[in-house]
Amino acid sequence: MSFATTIKLPRTLSFRLTLWYGAIFSLSAGLAFLFFYVLITTHLKQRLDNRLSDKIAEFEAIYNLQGIEEVKAAMLIESQAAGEKKVFFRLLYASGVAFSSSNMSYWRQIGVNRRAVDRLIAERGRVYETVDLPGRSDRVRIGYGIIGRGIVVQLGYSLESDTAFIAIFKKLFLISMSVLILIAVLVGWFMARRALSGVEAVTRTARQISEKDLGKRVPITARHEEIDRLAVTFNQMLDRIEKLVAGIREMGDNIAHDLKSPVARIRGMAEISLSTDGGRNDLMALAGSTIEECDRLLDMINTMLVISKTEAGAGDMVTHPVNMAGMVRAALALFGPLAEDKGISMDCDMPDALMVDGDLRMLQRAMANLLDNAIKYTPAGGKIDICGFRDIKDSERINISIRDNGIGIHSHELSRIFDRFYRCDQSRAAGGSGLGLSLAAAIARAHHGKILVESTPGKGSIFTLSLPEGKFAATAC
Repeated sequence: MSFATTIKLPRTLSFRLTLWYGAIFSLSAGLAFLFFYVLITTHLKQRLDNRLSDKIAEFEAIYNLQGIEEVKAAMLIESQAAGEKKVFFRLLYASGVAFSSSNMSYWRQIGVNRRAVDRLIAERGRVYETVDLPGRSDRVRIGYGIIGRGIVVQLGYSLESDTAFIAIFKKLFLISMSVLILIAVLVGWFMARRALSGVEAVTRTARQISEKDLGKRVPITARHEEIDRLAVTFNQMLDRIEKLVAGIREMGDNIAHDLKSPVARIRGMAEISLSTDGGRNDLMALAGSTIEECDRLLDMINTMLVISKTEAGAGDMVTHPVNMAGMVRAALALFGPLAEDKGISMDCDMPDALMVDGDLRMLQRAMANLLDNAIKYTPAGGKIDICGFRDIKDSERINISIRDNGIGIHSHELSRIFDRFYRCDQSRAAGGSGLGLSLAAAIARAHHGKILVESTPGKGSIFTLSLPEGKFAATAC
């Protein structure tokens, strides 16, 4: 591992996860050790206290049955049997003065605790204490008890064996925990690396994509649900990006194609005016044609900007309750004369109110594009029916349907009619820039709606604008 990699290692998520795992494991193990340590020491102390209490009770029984001399003899025998370095005994008056004891040469540093004796006399029970011997590592557990009238016994047991047991316990624990923590760190590192392998796959894919490979996708391993969800979302995002990039490329090609013709016409007219001595009328005609072509270009550019802003959600939409029924009737009044000029009849079946929440100006533009498209591709003597109704499958959506008996659309073209600049075959070529339906579809999506199309070549088409019903719908259909 290089020095640079070592420096960067603490910044990696896998290293931090391993560190957290090791720290939590160590803390848990330390708490477990503390719990067992307290449990063991408490048990050992309680066991020794019970032993001291039993021995005091035994001396008390001997005193009551045989007298003080037998107690002294039993004390000497007990100290010699257990070992004078393991146990000692003293007999005290209530005043705390000792009048008999076992061999105290090893325990001469231990005196009588007057406060313990006073407490014993006051409470008439048992009193215990642990004493550290100065200059020695030994510790002694001492018990005080009353065995007769005015007679107190002091017993002491060495804690050497218990101390050795606890020391061995500590040593074994430290060795075991060192090994377990090392294993835990290794296991944590392995688990972190394995868990983050999906993230590594996403990172590698992103790096390859940054190198122009937009077709690359993150593999779905079906091992980690969270990582798989991330991979699926990332792949969906890539599909969206690839589609947008393809759309941008296509749009660029279409723009280059559609802008080429009007620019070429403007340039041609300008060359003709320079090469001929035209009069004022010719110059006026040239200026009019140039303005017309420029207006067409500006309209195309503005429409493309509106579509881009609408699809990106960056448009300045103002949402209000909109009565689609009233808006459609107003649009029919506007397009009625155009339809009459072509000999097309228009019939409207619309309830009093179909309420949606949306931008009135944008919805008017979408409906105008749909009506203009229907009139444009319906031959003279044809018919257009406009109908408004609540969606049968989803009662919370309203539909505006525009049916014509025009030339229709081939099935292989239906999926592309909403693409920018796309125009169907020459039989449907009726002017326009190919942006009207794209704009209508973008407006519908911006309102959480959609445009559905059904068409049969030679029989006509049905365009249905489907929008979610407004929160304050006034009237049901």
